Amino acid sequence: MSSNARAQQEIVTRFAPSPTGYLHIGGARTALFNWLYARGRGGRFLLRIEDTDRARHNEAAVAAILDGLRWLGLDWDGEPVSQYSRVSRHQEIANALLGEGKAYRCYLGAEELNAARDAAKAAGTRFESPWRDADPATAPSDAPFAVRFKAPRDGETVIRDAVQGEVAFPNAALDDLIILRSVEPGSQTQSDKQSDAQPDTRSGAPTYNLAVVVDDHDMGVTHVIRGDDHLNNAARQQQIYDALGWPAPVFAHVPLIHGPDGAKLSKRHGALGVEAYRDMGCLPQGLANYLLRLGWSHGDEEIIPTDKALEWFDLAGVNKAPARLDLEKLRHTNAHYVAAMDDQAFARAARPFVEAAGLDLTPERLERLERSAPFLKTRCALLQDVVEAGAYLFLDRPLRPEGKAAKPLRKDGAAQMLAAVIEALSHGGDALWRTPGALDDRLQALAAERDVGFGAVGQPVRAALTAGRPSPSLGEVLYGLGAAESLARLDDQIRAIADAAN
Repeated sequence: MSSNARAQQEIVTRFAPSPTGYLHIGGARTALFNWLYARGRGGRFLLRIEDTDRARHNEAAVAAILDGLRWLGLDWDGEPVSQYSRVSRHQEIANALLGEGKAYRCYLGAEELNAARDAAKAAGTRFESPWRDADPATAPSDAPFAVRFKAPRDGETVIRDAVQGEVAFPNAALDDLIILRSVEPGSQTQSDKQSDAQPDTRSGAPTYNLAVVVDDHDMGVTHVIRGDDHLNNAARQQQIYDALGWPAPVFAHVPLIHGPDGAKLSKRHGALGVEAYRDMGCLPQGLANYLLRLGWSHGDEEIIPTDKALEWFDLAGVNKAPARLDLEKLRHTNAHYVAAMDDQAFARAARPFVEAAGLDLTPERLERLERSAPFLKTRCALLQDVVEAGAYLFLDRPLRPEGKAAKPLRKDGAAQMLAAVIEALSHGGDALWRTPGALDDRLQALAAERDVGFGAVGQPVRAALTAGRPSPSLGEVLYGLGAAESLARLDDQIRAIADAAN
């Protein structure tokens, strides 16, 4: 197909995960790239579950993959396609290749196959089944067989990849791959002989490379964007496209994600599944932005919201070198989106993390969380950070400061200073407690009236209100706790100082 014709056709991409586990972080990036490329050009994004391996098929994994995509905001067109339900179509195409002499029946048993491979390896040639050019009349009538694709012997197969450039594979290195396994004698593969709901596996189990070609062609996929671990598969798939006379899609093989140490990403590098990042408090926008920048760039832009990603994403910006997972960069990116949240949305999103930490969110504590949202959200890179950043909000009275946190309360005059603060904050009515700034100003004014540095006021007040827990400005602490809780905590410490003196 010419470049002009491709430019005019509708863009169709697909994400085709195997349902053997969670939505891997690398798979999520692949889905994102496909979604952006199609959606940004008014095209379609399709979802196919590659579930032909029934031994490893897991319905819970399918549900987890769909849930992860929805959470990331990656919607797809139509219903997800089950590759297993299309087995009859794959068998039909295998039979067509067989009928055209572009595939053949191979009757080699396991031992014969191993011996033939060993002989080819010893001779330094590619393996070829002796059944490739055998007279069909000599074939046994009652033996199972595999169907092998008749791969070209000479020349090379060239993949013009949108990311990797032109990649050539010597055909001498590509043997005759099996396209149907374990065909029983006398079985039929025509689609009208079986039900899509219950594929007839006696007619042969289609292999990955055949199934992918048939499905991508039938689904109208124009661009195959996937990990570069599939680059070798692209050569075999290109050969099948050529044999069938079908136009091949544009291939774009994206380098894999590596760990911080440069090794292939594995469990030892930490979380691998999207749900794990969600459970630690990543926002979908934050994770998507980070994944987008993990192997793709647009100048020096780091924060790229979805609308800009749809406008800017192009395969030309995909890097050829593997990207390295950097959790600090992820935190930095996610922090931007957390800080931009609506205050009420932040409080709602943070609540499950507070409860998961074993803290009882009473109505009073929930109100404190909501009031503190404007300044807590700027201190949280991940939603789970709210447990530490907002710990002072959830303390039970009376607070019991210890160690260094208690030192300001042991100084001479601490009780008198706290009493003066209570006096200062008790006058001014509701207007005083409407903004953190007004509360900060009142404390500054008190320090000026007493002709002392602000530390003489602020240190015992902070100790009394937070017991040394991390906290924002004192005005924000007071505002978040509210008048009743703040004044009660201050009074508690005056009493504790008096008790310690007796």
